[in-house]
Amino acid sequence: MNDQPAQRAGRVPSRRQLLLGGAVAGWGAAIALGTDALVGPYAASVAPSSTALPPLNGESRVPFFGTHQAGVAVTPQARSTYVALDLRAEVDRAGLGRLMRLLTSDAARLTQGQGALADMEEELAHSPANLSVTFGFGPGFVQRAQGEVPGWLAPLPPFTVDRLEPGWSDGDLLIEVASDEPVSVAHAVRMLLKDARAFATIRWQQHGFRHAHGSRPAGSTMRNLFGQVDGTVNPQPGTADFDELVWIRDGWLAGGTSLVVRRIAMNLETWDDVSREGREQSVGRTLAHGAPLTGVEEHDEPDFEARDAIGFPVIPAESHMRRARSADPRERFYRRGYNYDDPPQGEETSRSGLIFTSYQADPVKQFVPVQQRLDELDILNIWTTPIGSAVFAIPPGCQEGGFIGDTLLG
Repeated sequence: MNDQPAQRAGRVPSRRQLLLGGAVAGWGAAIALGTDALVGPYAASVAPSSTALPPLNGESRVPFFGTHQAGVAVTPQARSTYVALDLRAEVDRAGLGRLMRLLTSDAARLTQGQGALADMEEELAHSPANLSVTFGFGPGFVQRAQGEVPGWLAPLPPFTVDRLEPGWSDGDLLIEVASDEPVSVAHAVRMLLKDARAFATIRWQQHGFRHAHGSRPAGSTMRNLFGQVDGTVNPQPGTADFDELVWIRDGWLAGGTSLVVRRIAMNLETWDDVSREGREQSVGRTLAHGAPLTGVEEHDEPDFEARDAIGFPVIPAESHMRRARSADPRERFYRRGYNYDDPPQGEETSRSGLIFTSYQADPVKQFVPVQQRLDELDILNIWTTPIGSAVFAIPPGCQEGGFIGDTLLG
């Protein structure tokens, strides 16, 4: 009996307890080493990375204020909406000043991820994703502002290929909103139209798209809905060549440019009947990489003198590339087009095309000669029809405290 209290007090383990205890201790050690010893390689593979994730594209912002309107030279975003407005009859020069101050204020906020001044859905503005807003003035706007109307600020001369519709042409005021995020575009357009509704009514609205952000390597040339690489020959923003071709240097438009907008319907149903070789011959470039038919890479210089085995030009004389190319280096401009795809109607399978846009210091000297050559002969005219056309003056940018158009209205 005297031994029992001693055993209870000392807690002397039995053999069975020792054996079980050793096993438990062994498992405990394994668990303590634990998870490293048993699942070490797997644990390493799922361990949280110490490398910071790259910022979301939604956080990317394009500065609004500056010498030029940022939307001209910024890397083209995935989505763009163009809205042309007609001024109300009662809006005078002073009213135009109020309108542009209001639009500038909200555009500056929206591009930086902030809600507009009277924004009840400001959360929709928090992911601008490179949002830019660009304003353009038609001849009616400049006349109403009592400013000097440039000679080129007028409808383009008629072309035989045109089938222009009033619902896609002209306008007093242009607003272009572009972003990599369609929600940001839709919200910004609505906010700016609310600002403008007391001053103007909508004349037309066009929605365009390119490849989604991140779907292709940076700097890739877009493809149109014919499947062609579209816009290979383009001056590069930030170069002396671009500055010389695009920016106006004097008058109230100094630091600004001009914009030609052409809505080009593309007949994809008849295009379906054309062979791959025929498609390449029509534009003068390969479909795979956009290389000239005489080259290997997209940006190879074409050889218009090259002949095939039976003596025909490798790049046909009537091909789009050959007709668009000029010996005069001044007949160039900066292209920034977008595809469109409207719902088909009736028996149609598509109602698609290209929102062609070009920026240049003088469209009469730079754009019109090229378009005249294409009008005279371009095999692509079989499948393309211009149905809308407009020309706008793009005023320079502004500094904080100023507004877009203050060189005209200030």
